[in-house]
Parts: sequence; C-alpha cells; structure tokens
Amino acid sequence: MIPQVHLHSLCLLILYLATGYSQEGKFSGPLKPMTFPIFEGQEPSQIIFQFKANPPAVTFELTGETDNIFMIERDGLLYYTRALDREARSTHNLQVAALDASGAIVEGPVPITIEVKDINDNRPMFLQSKYEGSVRQNSRPGKPFLYVNATDLDDPATPNAQLYYQIVIQLPMINNVMYFQINNKTGGISLTREGAKELDPAKNPSYNLVVSVKDMGGQSENSFSDTTSVDVIVTENIWKAPEPVEMVENSTDPHPIKITQVRWNDPGAQYSLVDKEKWLRFPFSIDQEGDIYVTQPLDREEKDAYVFYAVAKDEYGEALSYPLTIHVKVKDINDNPPTCPSPVSVFEVQENERLGSSIGTLTARDRDEENTANSFVTYSIVEQTPKLPMDGLFLIENFSGMLQLAKQSLKKQDTPHYNLTVAVSDKDFKTLCSVQINVIDINDQTPIFEKSDYGNLTLAEDTNVGSTILAIQATDADEPFTGSSKILYHIIEGDSEGRLGVDTDPHTNTGHVIIKKPLDFETAAVSNIVFKAENPEPLVFGVTYNESSFAKFTLIVTDVNEAPQFSQHVFQAKVSEDVAIGTKVGNVTAKDPEGLDIRFSLRGDKRGWLKIDPVTGEIFSVAPLDREAGSPYRVQVVATEVGGSSLSSVSEFHLTLSDVNDNPPRLAKEYTGLFFCHPLSAPGSLIFEATDDDQPSFRGPHFTFSLASGNLENDWAVSKINGTHARLSTRHTSFEEREYIVLIHINDGGRPPLEGIVSLPVTFCSCVEERCFRPAGHQAGIPTVGMAVGILLTTLLVIGIILTVVFIRMKKDKGKDNAESTQASEVKPLRS
Repeated sequence: MIPQVHLHSLCLLILYLATGYSQEGKFSGPLKPMTFPIFEGQEPSQIIFQFKANPPAVTFELTGETDNIFMIERDGLLYYTRALDREARSTHNLQVAALDASGAIVEGPVPITIEVKDINDNRPMFLQSKYEGSVRQNSRPGKPFLYVNATDLDDPATPNAQLYYQIVIQLPMINNVMYFQINNKTGGISLTREGAKELDPAKNPSYNLVVSVKDMGGQSENSFSDTTSVDVIVTENIWKAPEPVEMVENSTDPHPIKITQVRWNDPGAQYSLVDKEKWLRFPFSIDQEGDIYVTQPLDREEKDAYVFYAVAKDEYGEALSYPLTIHVKVKDINDNPPTCPSPVSVFEVQENERLGSSIGTLTARDRDEENTANSFVTYSIVEQTPKLPMDGLFLIENFSGMLQLAKQSLKKQDTPHYNLTVAVSDKDFKTLCSVQINVIDINDQTPIFEKSDYGNLTLAEDTNVGSTILAIQATDADEPFTGSSKILYHIIEGDSEGRLGVDTDPHTNTGHVIIKKPLDFETAAVSNIVFKAENPEPLVFGVTYNESSFAKFTLIVTDVNEAPQFSQHVFQAKVSEDVAIGTKVGNVTAKDPEGLDIRFSLRGDKRGWLKIDPVTGEIFSVAPLDREAGSPYRVQVVATEVGGSSLSSVSEFHLTLSDVNDNPPRLAKEYTGLFFCHPLSAPGSLIFEATDDDQPSFRGPHFTFSLASGNLENDWAVSKINGTHARLSTRHTSFEEREYIVLIHINDGGRPPLEGIVSLPVTFCSCVEERCFRPAGHQAGIPTVGMAVGILLTTLLVIGIILTVVFIRMKKDKGKDNAESTQASEVKPLRS
C-alpha cells in the first residue's frame, strides 16, 4: 500500500507534468523573491511554482502566512490546498528556504508574495433597510436632501465594487412624472424640475421610493443588487415673499430700521439683495439672518415705490431657489407746499365780456400724493392791483381755481391790465401766485379804404406772373397788431379765373396786388375788380362791414401776339404694329390765342413712319411699323400760326405699338463650342436656349422643340425642359470623331404660330482634362513636322544668300571709294 503523502506528491507531480509546469523559467526556476497573483475562489490543489534546488540543498521549507492553505513539497513544488478568499486576506506573505540533508538552511529564506485577485462574489448591501428624510416644497432641483449608502466587500479598485444607484419605484406616481432623482454614483436623492414645481404637502404629504443598488457599475447582466425603501416627508416651503411693506417717507427714527424678513428652509444660507431697477441710491440691506432693513430716510416725491429681490445661496455661491420679490411702498406725508404753474400766469379778457364769464383757470401743483388731503389745494384772491375802477373785479373758484369777471365789464382805455395775488393752500402750507389779466380790445371797428376807386390800370397780357401791379391801403381803428386790426384783402368780383391775388404787409396793412396766373386778352380784356377788406377776428355783435370796406379798380389787358397753344403737353396713342399703311394712328389739337389759322408738322420722325395732316392735326402711318425697332415711338409736333409773326409751339406725340407675333424663334446665343468627348462611354446630352424678339406674354415663352429631319432621329433626341430651354441627347455612343450639324425645329406657339429651324454644331473630339483636343497633324491647314523643318531650312538658306550678296556689294563699294579718294588727293590744290 502507497503512503498518503507519497500518493499526494505523486498526483501533484502528474498534474505538474501534464500542465507543462516543468517548463524552465515560466513555471519553475531558482529560489528568488517572487510575487504570484491568484484569483480567489479557484479550485484547490493548484500548482503555483516549481523551485529548483542547488546542491547541497535537497529540500525546501515554507513559512509565513500560510493559513494552512499553502504547501511546498520537498522538491520545491509550491501549491495551495483550498480556494482563496480575498475578503479574508488579500495578500499572503510567505518565505521559502532551501535546506540541506541535515535540515540546515543553505539558501534563503526569500519572500514570496501571493496577491489574491478579486472576483465578483459579494453582493452590495444597503447600510439600512429603510431610510427616512424630508424635503421642502419648491426646493432647488438637483440639490440632495438625503443620501442612501450601500457597501460591497469586493475590491473597490475593480468594477466588482462599483455601485450604481437607481430609483425603481415612486409612490404615488402623479401623471407618470418622476418628482425625485438620484445621483447614480453618490446615492444623493434630490428633486427633479417637475418635483420642485409640483410638490405640495397639502396634496401629497409623503412619498415612498424603492431604491436599488447594483455592482459592476450596473452595466453587467451578472451584477448583484439590493434594494431599500425610502420614506420622504414633504414639508411646507418657508422661502416665501413677505407681504408688501409700507414705509412713511422722511422718517426721523434712527436707521437702519428692520422692515421685513425672509427665511430659507435650512440654516446656513447666505442672503443678498438685488436691485431690480439699478438705482444709484439703493437704501436697503439684508443680514445673514434674513432680516431686511431700510438704511436711510425715503422720499416719496423722489420715488414712491421700490421693487427688489432677496436671494439665498449655499456655501458654494449657488442659488438655493428662485429669488423672492420684495415690494416697499413709500407712504406720503404733507411735506411739499403747493407750487405755482409759472412765475406769472397770464390771462386775457375782452373788454365787453359779460359778468360771470370765465377768464381762465389757475392750476397749481402739489408734489404730495395725488387725490389725498396732502395734495388738495384751495384758491383765494389776496390782492388786486390796480383797484380801478373798483376793487373786487375778479372772483376765483375756491377748489378749481377758475377766474371770473365779478362786477362789471372792463375797458382797455381805463386799465389795460390787472395784477392779482392768489393764495394757494393745502392743509399745512400756503403759496402766493402772481396772475396778470390783460384787457384786450374787441373788434368793433371795421377797416376803411383810403379811397374807394383806384382808377384804371393797363397791362400787357404777357406781364410776368408774380409781378406786383397795385398797392391798396385800408386802416382799422382797433388795437394795433391784434386780430381785430389786422386786415385781409379779398377780391370778390371781376376775377372768376383767380388770376390776381392780394398779399398783406403785417406791419402796415398795405395790400399788394400780384398776378397769380397769366393774363389773357382774348378772354378778359377788361375786368372790373372789387376788393373787400376784412379782419381775421369776427366783428362784435351789431357791427357789420359797410361800403368803406370796399374798393375797386379797372384792369385793362392789351393784346400780345402769342404762339399757338396745344391742348396737351403730350399726346398719346396706341395701335397694333401690323396696321396697314395709311391708317390713322392719332391726332393733336391746338389753337391760336389770336384766332389765326394753324399748320401742323412733324419733327424727329427718324424712321419715316408717320405723316400729319397740316390742317386737321390727324397723324397717319406711311410705312410698316415695328414694335421691336422702337416702342413707344416719340416724335415732336409743331403748330405754326399762319400769318402774323409765324410763331410756333411744340408738343410731344408718343405712339405705343402693341405686339403681334411677327418674329420667328431663334437660338438665344451662338452655340459654337458644343462638344462630346470621343469615344462616348455613355449617351450624353447638351442644353440650349431659344428666344424670339416679340413681346413675351404674361405666361412667358412656350417654345416647342423637335428634330427638323427624320434622318436625325436614329442618332439624336430633343426633349423640352421648360418654355425656353431644351435638351439635345445622343441615342447611342457610336459617333465618328468629327463635327455634326443638328437641325432643330422650334415653334413659338403664338397667334399665329411662327416656326424656325436652327442648326447646332456638335463636335466629337478627343479630350484632355475634359477639354476638346485635336492633334496638329489632324487639323487642316497645319503643316506636319517634316514640312515645318523644310520651311525652316529654306528660310535660313534665303537669309544666307541675301547676307552674302550684301557683303559682296559692300566690299565693292569700299574699293571704289578708296580709288576716288586717291584721285582726289592728286588734284587737290595746296593752300598757302
């Protein structure tokens, strides 16, 4: 029978050999410090390492934190006997020593570290099976009011212990809306935006939440989980705006004065005030208890109400909730005396006003609060100056301030103006205001002309418009420079055409008669003009204008020969452009002021289209008209008097030509660069545009397109794109490398319809960078390379012959010059 120890060693040896642990260096080696990571929970009797003994060592010894788990065989085979548990011990510190045959240590001991690696073998656990908390209504969303906590015994440095919190149930659930949220990592529970708005302890004073926690970050199907219950009590929000505050203005109490307060739901909030209106002087403050103070006296007349905000923030400067609006109204006290509307209030009264007539209203102002006793004022007259013809001529209504005439009518001749002192009083103050009453003259005098007849005045009918032809004068005994004495002159007879007008000099009341429209001998040779002088102010009752306010003169207009006058500056007519020659297209009319006969003629008929009947002014066509050549067609018409001075005048005649469909369609431009790259890889297309010279209809051009020949249909196709554009397409790819002429038939669809045939040159050519290219040798008129070389050599040969001839000729001329020079030196006389 084999002993138990040897049997165990034999099993380990077989396992060691079978798993390849005998490989040198990886799973076996000399004795030295080493670290081995091992996952917890693995099956027992797992081999860790095979240490090799160096003589004289014959066996090994294991000590340290073995926990009766780690063993070593005499031959150095290190293993463990049961599954490891990281939560019991995460690191085992062992020592291995090599012993000789007598048991003495010959090497070591060396440290061997076993690091137990974590596996997810522990579920997370909440620290409490039930949590309780409270939250204020309207609390800030996202700010936690309660934390739930769970632990996991797995390694916190691994996903095994990464916890993920989640609210799985909310009771009650109102309209399927979550009022609560949880931070997935921290477990902090807070309100959602909807919860901050909707939570109301009067409706639902409490809520129950079921919160789950998962390990593995909640991302694995194999995660462990736990749940807990959370009871939340909703409490009333005390962060509320206080009632509006009333403060008496100009308080003499020591400042600052507490006027109201705000409180956040929890202690520790930091309070501040925000001025809504950004006043330079903001007389309020708040302390860190939430008490609000006014820091100085307020003045209602400066500002009668204040609106500002109270803000609560946490220790990080974040707002805890929405700001609260604070209203402060400043109560009035009677601290302002009445004020006069102006240093002197001026009123006017006519000298014939009846007793009790209103002269005007004195309106004083009090800056204290309106419609209160503090601003209610009364009026009384304190003094009248002068007291002529008696005192007490005026009354003032006690509450309204209306001034009235009290005792008798006034006369300007006696006293032109009065000064009153009026006392304006409120319940505590009195102010004296100055009032001046001017007595104004009444219009009881009519204008009187200095003479009733200004005689005869003779003028030529061509006297310039705007000329002053006469000065007239009337006087008025009323007060100068008032509406009662100002004079306006009107022509009431003899000028129905309104050719004359009268301007009044405001300083002298002189009337200047001026010409407003041209005079006309033929219609008004003699005019008896009657003037009336009036005041802009109505006359008093019982007084009327009489014959002294009227004057006349006779205007005699002398004749001047004038040019004929057209009835219009511009005559217009409209005909169709295809009217027959000789058709009447319009007429003009003119007359001579002196009644002379008139003859008409045309000027500027550059196209020779028109003629005019010299007597009747009728205009006729004498040549075909063409709208496309020019419409409207403009000429001048000359009217010349027959006899006399042969004066003439000119008017315009504009003839508008309506269109007829008389122009066949054509291509909108010259298409010379259309090409396809040869050879075609697929059928292609080109776009072209048509037009014509006729006037387009309101619906625009509507051309139709087709091939002009049936022979083209095997190679080409034409399709309409819109009313002006069409597409020319190839039907196949087997075209030769040359130019094709494609004839297109275009119909304009007019009334009557016109047609045209146009040609589109399309080239099939080799392409370089998508551009048409032809080698020089393939182009007509371009020499080949051999021809070009021959031409170049011939040109050089001709140049050489020319240069040789010139050189020889120059050499002969030089020899001849030398001979002549020699002969000349032989006959040249000597000079003494």
